[in-house]
Amino acid sequence: MRTSSPDLLRAAALGVASGARSTSGVAAAAWTSTPKDDGPARLLGTTAGRAVTAVALLGESGADKHPSVPSRLAPAGLGGRLVLGAAAAFVVALRDRRTPWPAVFVAVLGAGTSAWGGSRLRATASGQLGADLPGALTEDALAVLLAAYGARRPATT
Repeated sequence: MRTSSPDLLRAAALGVASGARSTSGVAAAAWTSTPKDDGPARLLGTTAGRAVTAVALLGESGADKHPSVPSRLAPAGLGGRLVLGAAAAFVVALRDRRTPWPAVFVAVLGAGTSAWGGSRLRATASGQLGADLPGALTEDALAVLLAAYGARRPATT
């Protein structure tokens, strides 16, 4: 097993995506995995794994728009983002037969940075636009795109 710069870039993308939408990285890992894969990807790649992660992502994305949802920077919210970003990077690295620990480290840094930065950017956008929804939807789209990039299979394994 080895880890390359593209692997770490993909891990960073999974982390940043998870910092924005905590379940996005794990959902992307599920949707790019199959029951024939190694490690935890085997479970995520099943129909049930894909369904559960898709429902979680859709639920989180919907709940995110509600004003009563606690800050992503609250300990539970931030902790979940860090853990799920690390989990997504771990699953993808093992699935792709890469050394997981550097990917996990990079993903945690990405998730923490994204959670903090995304919160600040969204507050700024809300102030400028007079509404939170445009920033929230933009954040949804970016999280999905970054997660899809991060979970994609490398050209050569």
